[in-house]
Amino acid sequence: MTKKILMVLTSHDELGNTGQKTGFWVEEFAAPYYAFIDAGVEVTLATPKGGQAPIDPTSTLVDFQTAATERYDADNAAQAKIATTVKLSSLNESNFHGVFYPGGHGPLWDLTDNTDSITLIESFLNAGKAVATVCHASAALLNVKQASGDFAIKGKAVTGFTNSEEEAVQLTEVVPFLLEDELIKRGGEYQKAEDWHAFAVQDGLIITGQNPASSALTAEKLLTHLSA
Repeated sequence: MTKKILMVLTSHDELGNTGQKTGFWVEEFAAPYYAFIDAGVEVTLATPKGGQAPIDPTSTLVDFQTAATERYDADNAAQAKIATTVKLSSLNESNFHGVFYPGGHGPLWDLTDNTDSITLIESFLNAGKAVATVCHASAALLNVKQASGDFAIKGKAVTGFTNSEEEAVQLTEVVPFLLEDELIKRGGEYQKAEDWHAFAVQDGLIITGQNPASSALTAEKLLTHLSA
């Protein structure tokens, strides 16, 4: 049976009040997307608003190119999928085996409190299905709760973009909150590697990656979980 993974991207494209653009980070979409596709997985792309998912322009700069981003740049079919994402509210957990949230700064604004996303993640977890997030997309887990009313990440090993990484990109004063701090406030057992090093952790059904370099590793953990 073909495995089906839902990838949920941001619809948010404004970087706070800086006048600059944000969105999803290309590597954090491309590396997992091709890991899934190459493994024979069927991938559906969704955003809160549907339609074009905004790309963080910084992530297209030469310094941030990888084999996966170059493959995306040459892949008209993948670009067409990004331009025509499904509206998140129209989807149901029952149609997928797992879900993956790529980062970029956008999710801090539109996936942290998004009720469609929160409900969807809760339904995946309640159905015993894995939820994977990378970098800033771990914000999508912040307000997800267990049936008991506790936060889903309480007592769970989790990671996400670190305070020191946020400081390094000089956006500490721009972002609505610092992800590392918020994951800890929700009771998460926050873990991290050195800045910019690949690091991902799985605790039960929750799989999280620290930064862009962790994208492929996070995807591999989800694939391994689905094949178990």
